Amino acid sequence: MAQETPKDNSGFTLPAPASAPPAADAPAASAATTATTEAAPALDPVSTTDTSSRDTLVGGVVLLLLFIAFFFAKNAYANGLVAKRVPPNKANASGWWLFIFLASLATGVVLAAVNAHKFLAPLFMGPLVLVGLVALLLTFTSSRR
Repeated sequence: MAQETPKDNSGFTLPAPASAPPAADAPAASAATTATTEAAPALDPVSTTDTSSRDTLVGGVVLLLLFIAFFFAKNAYANGLVAKRVPPNKANASGWWLFIFLASLATGVVLAAVNAHKFLAPLFMGPLVLVGLVALLLTFTSSRR
């Protein structure tokens, strides 16, 4: 009645599972496992690629570029406050507090991106968050007329 046609398996296929070596190759297998055991530390990606210094360097460059951008943002914010009739000395102080807030926020983010296990500890993030919150509060309170 109905003929079955074989399925066309031209798509993705999984490789056959690895089986244990035959008993005749036991000496060769033990030599292979010894070589594998000796080569295992070299194949471990964590031990062979220590990128902490490179990550720190990239994080430092990113932080420096952000500080330069924040400096221009500080000047624009202070000039905007002066245009709203805030005295220049108060506007400048408010701009510097904004810079400190943005710098502490960016420092926390970059440190978390560089090494989250080390720098997300309360010992590092606590003071950064505290300085950031105080600077944010002083940004708005120092810009009052």
